[in-house]
Amino acid sequence: MRNHATNTTFKASWKYSEAPESTDHIQIKKQYDLYIDGNFVKPVKGKYVDTINPSNDKKIAGVAEASAEDVDLAVKAARRAFKSWSNLSGRERGKYVFRIARLIQERAREFAVIESLDGGKPIRESRDIDIPLAANHFFYYAGWADKLAYAFPNRHPKPIGVAGQIIPWNFPLLMAAWKIAPALATGNTVVLKPAETTPLTALKLAEVIQQCGLPKGVVNIITGAGETGASIVNHPDVDKIAFTGSTEVGKYIQKATAGTHKKLTLELGGKGANIIFEDAAIDQAVEGIINAIFFNQGHVCCAGSRLFVQESAADLVIRKLKDRIDTLIIGDPLDKNTDIGAINSKKQLETIQNYIAIGLKEGAEIYQPKCTLPKTGNWCAPTLFLNVSQSHRIVQEEIFGPVLVIQTFRTIDEVIEKANNTPYGLSAGVWTQKGSKIFHLTQNLNAGVVWANTFNKFDPTSPFGGYKESGYGREGGLHGLKPYVKFD
Repeated sequence: MRNHATNTTFKASWKYSEAPESTDHIQIKKQYDLYIDGNFVKPVKGKYVDTINPSNDKKIAGVAEASAEDVDLAVKAARRAFKSWSNLSGRERGKYVFRIARLIQERAREFAVIESLDGGKPIRESRDIDIPLAANHFFYYAGWADKLAYAFPNRHPKPIGVAGQIIPWNFPLLMAAWKIAPALATGNTVVLKPAETTPLTALKLAEVIQQCGLPKGVVNIITGAGETGASIVNHPDVDKIAFTGSTEVGKYIQKATAGTHKKLTLELGGKGANIIFEDAAIDQAVEGIINAIFFNQGHVCCAGSRLFVQESAADLVIRKLKDRIDTLIIGDPLDKNTDIGAINSKKQLETIQNYIAIGLKEGAEIYQPKCTLPKTGNWCAPTLFLNVSQSHRIVQEEIFGPVLVIQTFRTIDEVIEKANNTPYGLSAGVWTQKGSKIFHLTQNLNAGVVWANTFNKFDPTSPFGGYKESGYGREGGLHGLKPYVKFD
């Protein structure tokens, strides 16, 4: 066995100087209306709610709350626009989608800052991952707009009609791009509802869509909470529902659309297994574990929230993991040094804290670094739970926060059985130097995506989606076009 170094202390007497991103260049209105039929319009009932900065509890802006009447106006606008938009050549549609991508690129810094202000995620993630990926999805599907005959040879694809799209709060702009880009490329029109806690980048996207000259009614962006989403799902003139969010809401939508003409895709919760074999590059794997669970504060449906370490390497991996967690910087999302930002909302923080209490009550061993959390805002220290079993609730249920549960295994068959012992099936990760081992696990793990020697890597050309209670349908890649077309 390899001779590994003794314990290393990472604590230092110095600290990074603050490196806050400027907010001088961004423009946020005091109040936002609904974007319907190419214009920003006031909600029928005149109701507005506040969107709050989760890092300091301060109001950012007032945002309209759409009623069923507003949803009806948006759907009618999308229906009116559908005929001319769907009859437009793929080449012309592609030009508009490409223009949206370019404008996102041009305003990337503004989008990144607003995403971190509204959602609490570190600016490094917004700047380097969310916004570039959102632009890339528009670029990618702009290229498919005039090539649908090649995407579906001899099948004569046609657009479905009006797509109702409901997106979550963890990746607001990126999820909007995942939904809107393929829908437009295939000739559909859209009514999109962002999450009530993170509406600002979707509304900023509405400004971009207006600026790029997209025909009126092709994309409508309306804000609101659960009732607004339910009105979209239940509207009789919506032809397609695309939802990303909790499994609980996904089940409601599945029941609501059963027996109707509506097509449905669901991307729901997850409890991803991250598997470390003894022959893995351990230091690289530890970084992968950190990225898998603490990226975006663990607010990731495909997070590697269940860690399986081969027994012979467990002591080493856990020691290195604890050392690495001790170095993570928790604080202001706009500080470029920050590794872990604010929890998205008070409600989500309460959920995470409840699960931590459940883990302790069930007898699990907890490890948290010694760190000082800010006094205002929503904060949770990165958390490890050891000595857990398959029956622990913190192992079986999605926490959606910076909480990692750790188990050991001896054989490949054992870890496959443990990894698949979950109602979810969205993601998994495998760390080993043996290609044959990777291929064996990818064939036997019940997960929509399996990463090898990496985690949380996304690309517009690659499909993403789940099995079992993680939903069905795929977004991204060629597969992402299929939910938005029908065939003769």
